[in-house]
Amino acid sequence: MTSAGIAFEAIPGETDEEGCQGESAEEYVSRLAQRKAEEAAEKHPRRWILAADTVVVVGQAILGKPRDPPEARQMLEMLSGREHRVITGYCILHSSWGRRREGRVVTEVRFKVLTSQEIQWYLDTGEPFDKAGAYAIQGKAAFMVREIRGSYTNVVGLPLCEVVEALQELGAV
Repeated sequence: MTSAGIAFEAIPGETDEEGCQGESAEEYVSRLAQRKAEEAAEKHPRRWILAADTVVVVGQAILGKPRDPPEARQMLEMLSGREHRVITGYCILHSSWGRRREGRVVTEVRFKVLTSQEIQWYLDTGEPFDKAGAYAIQGKAAFMVREIRGSYTNVVGLPLCEVVEALQELGAV
């Protein structure tokens, strides 16, 4: 948001991020973004709230943030040489004014084939942790990306073009 010139305050939430049986990745990120926004709006009813959630999907597997180095390695091995989707759901609302907008953005990313040494080097940087899919395209993982189709900022973490357009349509900026 800062890069778009929009002032904001990050409000940490405590939303349970457990998936529901039979829920698609698209449904999952949308539900979490809505829940996060609604929880924040309860505490701040007179403010604009933006909440989002992002996952990486390879095949049928939904990759969130790795819990430890072995899980991060497993994720990177799954992504190696393959195409995956980065899916972000977002929810913007102002509960006092009854305004709300929700959306989803999907970006397709293809990784080069990663060697075991490249994966180990990347793990050693510490960067893969706290990142959906165990990588940060805007950081040291940029060398892994062979092709991207769609929103680059979505892969970074928030689809700025779509979110800023929604904020403008709502009159929030």
